[in-house]
Amino acid sequence: MTLSTSKSTGFECETGNYHTFCPISCVSWLYQKIEDSFFLVIGTKTCGYFLQNAMGVMIFAEPRYAMAELEEGDISAQLNDYEELKRLCLQIKKDRQPGVIFWIGTCTTEIIKMDLEGIAPKLEAEINIPIVVARANGLDYAFTQGEDTVLAAMAHRCPDHQYQHDTKDKTINNSNELVIFGSLPENVVKQLNYELYKQGINIRGWLPSNRYSELPIIQTNDYVIGVNPFLSRTATTLMRKRKAKLISAPFPIGPDGTKAWITKICQVFNRTPIGLEDREQEIWNHLEQYTKLIRGKSAFFMGDNLLEISLARFLIRCGMIVYEVGIPYMDKRYQGAEIELLRTTCEVMKVKMPKIVEKPDNYNQLDRIRDLQPDLVITGMAHANPLEARGINTKWSVEFTFAQIHGFTNSKEILELITKPLRRNIGNTKTSSNEIYIPQN
Repeated sequence: MTLSTSKSTGFECETGNYHTFCPISCVSWLYQKIEDSFFLVIGTKTCGYFLQNAMGVMIFAEPRYAMAELEEGDISAQLNDYEELKRLCLQIKKDRQPGVIFWIGTCTTEIIKMDLEGIAPKLEAEINIPIVVARANGLDYAFTQGEDTVLAAMAHRCPDHQYQHDTKDKTINNSNELVIFGSLPENVVKQLNYELYKQGINIRGWLPSNRYSELPIIQTNDYVIGVNPFLSRTATTLMRKRKAKLISAPFPIGPDGTKAWITKICQVFNRTPIGLEDREQEIWNHLEQYTKLIRGKSAFFMGDNLLEISLARFLIRCGMIVYEVGIPYMDKRYQGAEIELLRTTCEVMKVKMPKIVEKPDNYNQLDRIRDLQPDLVITGMAHANPLEARGINTKWSVEFTFAQIHGFTNSKEILELITKPLRRNIGNTKTSSNEIYIPQN
């Protein structure tokens, strides 16, 4: 069954599942970003196997995360949740001395109604270490939204003042300062900070910060802006709970998105953008060796990480034709500016607006892929090999999650990923559906 929500804009909603990684995978990048953190994932053996395989960390590496494995006694309520978690957290405090402990709830903690939010404040006061609870279970979220739940929980912990000589200083509120939310590698943070510095924009801080003790101060009417399209819960929390003002802008992915992101910030702070047109054109000139390979070729997004609309918009600007943009979940208000830029880009490039399918049914998608025969399908790992076996070039969408794709200079990384399967198969004739093809992802 397919429900069309808006024929004029090409939005549809199908009845498929999320078909993505488990959101507890967010631990793999957040524990590296927040340097004084320790992540305790509370779940079953299956969760542990997933973390171990997904992150591939050696046992001797001593990463700052661990599994609290639920046993039969926990599930049947024969053991005391508080005492068990207290024992584990005291061991973590003794061995690792973290600045904050994150409890990551899983599907099992949801099913057995484990009261993590009730236990955490009492235990935090007893062991004197901040404990932040985030529900990152696969029942409700696509895998990148695991970060969203963690940042939303952290938003509640951001201070609304700073202490100076043991007194509260309430005068630091500066309407010309900006708070940015979204976890990016430090070198990308510095690149975006520098681009905004050139426009005269003052940045108060990032959520998350490198250390929990350095969370940005957020006060009423402060301006905030996100860097990723999967952070709608964090945006809502900042607006409703912290009374911040959200700047709605396209996301800084690709030179066009980055220029639009900076331009919108400049408009809010009454700044005239300086040199952005030249900066964008300079990047497009550097990307020409890639865009000439994909110009006129077609792409199909099956939907996996919620970056699909931003990536589709960039690829259309590069000259590609995008047949369909599948996306597991979409907050149309949070992504409104990105959708509008997509529509404008299609008009400029004189191509049809791609169909946007929320929660797509993969069986239906495979039928459409067979009919359309796109040059490239961006998909989750589960469908990559079967599609390759039928002669369809694929790219794992999860790679865009872990690659550095934000800002002007990192646009090249997106096209490196996009063109790799096309360059690999240049000169190869497509195999029939009965032939075996071994992909080299």
